[in-house]
Amino acid sequence: MNIKRVGSIAAIALVGTIALSSCASNEDAAPGSSSSGGTSLSGTINGIGSSAQGVAETTWAAGFQEANGTGVTVNYDPQGSGAGRTSFISGAADFAGSDAALSDDEIKSTFAGCAADSKAIDLPVYISPIAVAYNVDGLKDLILDADTIAGIFSGKITKWNDSAITKLNPDATLPSASITVVHRSDDSGTTQNFTEYLAAEAKSVWTKPASQTFPYSVGDAAKGTSGVADATKNSKNSITYIDESAATGLSVSQLVVGGTATKISADGAAAVVAKSPLVEGRADNDLAINIDRTLTDSGDWPMVLVSYMIACDTYKDSAKGDLVKAYATYAASDAGQKAAAAQAGSAPLDSDLAAKVATAAATIK
Repeated sequence: MNIKRVGSIAAIALVGTIALSSCASNEDAAPGSSSSGGTSLSGTINGIGSSAQGVAETTWAAGFQEANGTGVTVNYDPQGSGAGRTSFISGAADFAGSDAALSDDEIKSTFAGCAADSKAIDLPVYISPIAVAYNVDGLKDLILDADTIAGIFSGKITKWNDSAITKLNPDATLPSASITVVHRSDDSGTTQNFTEYLAAEAKSVWTKPASQTFPYSVGDAAKGTSGVADATKNSKNSITYIDESAATGLSVSQLVVGGTATKISADGAAAVVAKSPLVEGRADNDLAINIDRTLTDSGDWPMVLVSYMIACDTYKDSAKGDLVKAYATYAASDAGQKAAAAQAGSAPLDSDLAAKVATAAATIK
């Protein structure tokens, strides 16, 4: 996939805290903003969370601010999904970006920024395939299946020329070098989605439950999406799991899906999400998705992450609620999804899911 970085919208760097302010308004109002002269929105909202979602958040913030004028500011700090959820629960963030929906226990939390008796909702706004990316000189078009990936990342397969890898790649020149596994050190929604896939598809090898913290003591740990990308690029014969938008400069493995070697694609990831049901037992405006990791239709990519914007159903500060509602509406809109796809390489929400997100976002107060 051709991954582009933010340039045409604002030429903004994603380093630490992202704080974007537009100095010009746009007559074509973004969804949620006023379409008459000027805008009814003003103020600042702060988000913390998913580093995988970072480029998309940069893109959405720039487009949203351009449409709404200088009185609106969106800040996003890509500390990671776990930090985002914790910060949102404590009230340190007005919204969270997370590659995992709130857990059943987290849903029961008291959310400091939400009105009394109000809870939080999960709005899927970003879909991306998870890549198994590697750095091995001369090795191209690597094919791996779930059991072999599980063996590598659990430490059971330690050499690149292990028979399990050789069997899948009979024409490849595989070195006898040791495999360096690189995994996330922080509480990560990408880890949650990656381990969910292995727990579902490699049960005999991956013996740990799905987790937001990497469950095996193997390899090297690095913080955030950029951290594992850099660590893998700087270590020969290494391998990692990573949001595909950040895999530029690394080789990406094909995945055996339904007996067929399948190339990674945003369309394949989106197809899996579209065919997956919502989590049962949640409020009508909570759209947490129970991803079906076992789908094997042609082109499917079940090693997928869905990243959420987590917001209050009702905010203590109604002005914050108005801003978050408008921003979430823009992120899920056709314009917002196309912009994120162009800049981050994500998969746009399908029309049915986008409509559900728009309806759910409209309930925010």
